[in-house]
Amino acid sequence: MKNTFIITFCLVLAVSALAFIQKEKRKPTIWLIGDSTVDDGSGNNDLWGWGKFFPSFFDTSKVTIRNYGQGGTSARTFQTGGIWDKKINKRGMWDTVYAKLSKGDYLIIQFGLNDQGPVADSSRARGTLKGIGEDSLQTYNAVTMQNETVHSFGWYMRRFIRLAKAKGVTVIVCSSIPKNEWKDGKLLRGELGFADWALQVAKEEKALLIDLNTLIADVYDSEGQAAVTEKYHIVKDHVHTTTGGAKLNASLVAKGIQNLNHCNLKNFLK
Repeated sequence: MKNTFIITFCLVLAVSALAFIQKEKRKPTIWLIGDSTVDDGSGNNDLWGWGKFFPSFFDTSKVTIRNYGQGGTSARTFQTGGIWDKKINKRGMWDTVYAKLSKGDYLIIQFGLNDQGPVADSSRARGTLKGIGEDSLQTYNAVTMQNETVHSFGWYMRRFIRLAKAKGVTVIVCSSIPKNEWKDGKLLRGELGFADWALQVAKEEKALLIDLNTLIADVYDSEGQAAVTEKYHIVKDHVHTTTGGAKLNASLVAKGIQNLNHCNLKNFLK
């Protein structure tokens, strides 16, 4: 009788421990990747990326958030390790994130701002070809001092999505935030086509999408250029957001998640 009790007790403990371990393993992680407007930021001149304030919209006892946004990167250089200053790139980029992705996780992607840059300049070499096609360009990368095949913006975005989905990860693509640039009293939208291309690739690859560019632009237009510059940017920087702008953008990403159909990530929102 005593031995039976001990065996039963040990079995109960083992089952409980296994259940606890499995529960811990099921806690998903939200991975953020993008440029400086996603990156936490340093806070210099009160400039922050929306990833800094994104966790405040979630119950972090149920979901883990890891921000790997890296200032200065494009969809291309985030995959090629294109922050050439190793002192800046301490966390790693796509290879680091990809190795850590697990089934049941979520990947939120936002690129497009730095992809507009030159393809083969001698300082950053981060531009991508326009569009979402399969075209490519052979070029000499003066930064790495190596030949490189540069693809379209859509090609790099597709690669993110396909690799993550193959691991059982739910992918959410955000169109890039708009710059604080205006014409005739209206905010310039779309980031020269890159915002739409991001959403187009997401649709084709059956990833979830948030038209963050439009969500932010609608708010900006309703408030006007003077108010937007005062509340969300600084006069000398039309790209990066202050605390107010980063919090607004984070709230709009959270709103976008709330409005997604068939996305369990909304269950972790506060």
